[in-house]
Amino acid sequence: MTPEQNAAKIIEVAVPLPLDATFHYSVPDTLAHRASIGVRVLIPFGRRKITGYVVGTPAASAEEVREIVDVFDEEPLFTEKELAFFRWSAAYYFHPLGEVIKAALPAGINLTSRKRNVVAADGTLVQEEVLTGGRPVKRETFYRAVAAAGPPPKLRGTMLRLHEYLCRVEEAPATQLRREFAATAVHFRRLLDLGLVAAAEREVYRDPFREEVFVHDLPLALNVHQAAALEHLSAAVARGAFAPFLLHGVTGSGKTEVYLQAIARVLEKGGTALVLVPEIALTPQLVKRFKSRFTSGIAVLHSGLSDGERYDEWRRIRRREVTIVIGARSALFAPLTNLGIIVVDEEHESSYKQSEGFRYNARDLALVRGKMEGAVVVLGSATPLVTTYHAVQQGKIGYLQLPERVRSLPMPTTELLDSRGRKSATFLPELVAAMGDNLANGGQTLLFLNRRGFATYLVCEECGTVLSCPNCSVTLTYHRRRERHFCHYCDYSIPAPSVCPKCDSPSIALLGRGTERVEEEVRELYPDAGIGRMDRDTTSGRGGHSRVLKGLENGTVDILVGTQMIAKGHDFPGVTLVGVISADATLNIPDFRSSERTFQLISQVIGRAGRGDMPGRVLIQTLNPGHYAITRAVAHDFTGFYQDETAFRAEAGYPPFAYLAALIFSGNSAQEVDKGATAAAGLLQRLKGEARSRVEILGPVSSPLAMIRGRYRRQILLKSGQRPELHRLVARFRKQLKLPAVVRMAIDIDPLDML
Repeated sequence: MTPEQNAAKIIEVAVPLPLDATFHYSVPDTLAHRASIGVRVLIPFGRRKITGYVVGTPAASAEEVREIVDVFDEEPLFTEKELAFFRWSAAYYFHPLGEVIKAALPAGINLTSRKRNVVAADGTLVQEEVLTGGRPVKRETFYRAVAAAGPPPKLRGTMLRLHEYLCRVEEAPATQLRREFAATAVHFRRLLDLGLVAAAEREVYRDPFREEVFVHDLPLALNVHQAAALEHLSAAVARGAFAPFLLHGVTGSGKTEVYLQAIARVLEKGGTALVLVPEIALTPQLVKRFKSRFTSGIAVLHSGLSDGERYDEWRRIRRREVTIVIGARSALFAPLTNLGIIVVDEEHESSYKQSEGFRYNARDLALVRGKMEGAVVVLGSATPLVTTYHAVQQGKIGYLQLPERVRSLPMPTTELLDSRGRKSATFLPELVAAMGDNLANGGQTLLFLNRRGFATYLVCEECGTVLSCPNCSVTLTYHRRRERHFCHYCDYSIPAPSVCPKCDSPSIALLGRGTERVEEEVRELYPDAGIGRMDRDTTSGRGGHSRVLKGLENGTVDILVGTQMIAKGHDFPGVTLVGVISADATLNIPDFRSSERTFQLISQVIGRAGRGDMPGRVLIQTLNPGHYAITRAVAHDFTGFYQDETAFRAEAGYPPFAYLAALIFSGNSAQEVDKGATAAAGLLQRLKGEARSRVEILGPVSSPLAMIRGRYRRQILLKSGQRPELHRLVARFRKQLKLPAVVRMAIDIDPLDML
């Protein structure tokens, strides 16, 4: 280092790139007072300039360092306490710190430099460096009426209505006045020239719920079980220390009311609350409950918002204008201060796990953040994870039980319909009759099938060719309304063929059923009924989930066909019948959790029936009526399922009796991927021998989905009875592994999806 650099301030910077290291930079004196932990800096990186995050201020650097270009922020974007959480997450999931920070911050705020050609004053072509990216602040013009110096001039039409309205209200934004009065710039300019109004421009937040009206409500009376659960949570809140609980309540038992009243206790103490939900489909319903109950600031964070809305919600939280945050998994990183309680609703849902990039599990990290913040953590579910219930049995998590529905409502009556040896119709006669009776009695029906599309695959009856995706190891799904076959992994699609693409035979058949086909068959059965469908195809776009769900709420939908979206936490008092089209579909997935997921899905969809004043009924069609996941779900017997499932997992050595890590190798060349995975397995075996480790190494083997988006995939599974032993092996392996440039490796700690 030069003497000048030695005297300069040195900072440690993390970059949002797939690089494990952090980097040291010097800070010029003019920027030294602003370059604190948590701010973004513009740094030279290779031949370009990128955004970095200041994560430390070491006294000196042993290497020769470059100088930062600029500091972007007047205030830190994250605190040292939040940085400690980011560092823990990065270390546990073996992911670069810079990318973890990027995932925690709102999208679009990072800037990068690029060069563009411009014509100089002398006519020569020169390169100019420009910054791209960043999230602009939204500004709005507000108008208010002012007293005129002399007698007011005569106004008419739009200007008269505008002025009268502004005289009645304190002020109004220009967008509202344009919308309600069809006002234009000419109207505003004329009123300004006459001295009748004043204008001021200021920053405004983009509010995702600006169109909604919320009616205030009061806390509900609790039954004895809810009151006992609230008492335990309130005592934990009063202690002000980390306290994890499983709130295990049957569907319709009033878990949300317990959340609301526990959060009220936290707010009374001056704390804040974080509420995580597994799907954005659940967010509008939950936000309505919370905004009706609390007058304090509530922010919402999920992928359904625009980047601008998410940025504004994040700024409200950072500025401490918010006491409650509700959102999907990324809301875990919301910059709340004085966090008193974290609620993870439907804690069993796999959507809490990020499946690409930074592969974190928000449910697990909620416990880590709760411990770091000294907060109460509530994991709520009617069908908790086997691992969570095992932790309860081990005394690691407190147990709160809600064994009955609110208002003493009965659980729905449930019947198994054995589909074996019967015609391959979508609906068995018993289900058709039940739907007709329910429709005649004014009840609403949910039909659950966990496959979207019209037909799950197309096959030639002459040569046996199945239409498959050229980029992924899956068959194409036919979507009738769009008359195309789609891959649900890479969105590849082709027009529906009239002849076999291999032998030109016209004898091609559509096999399997998806939600689109079920919807069509229901329309044929009941042409006068209101039919709706809820899957990824019908809920895409802004407000898609709300549009579908409002049909059930206002009664215009009599029968709703849907995938697992309809099984997750929704409360529809009018639903009195639930039909499960194929209960055993998820049992055939090559994953050790397939039984658990089947039990959870069936139990959750059963729970949608009979939540109002009318009793509920559930009919379940299955080809495997004897499987314990199905029989236990029908009997509402979680304890029995837990005993059956843990007996299998203990024998096979799966969680909660072991810890897992999956190493996924991918590339465009099958040969290179195979070579890289084989070399990685050899390195693992060598490191295991050197450390005398007991970690079990399985593979490499071809992934169940051997190709996705044109990339071949192989995987290695690591199993260990001790978490530290597993992490030590992965850490040593990661440092020493050298893969071909064309092969990528992803590390998935505590994997949920083995496909």
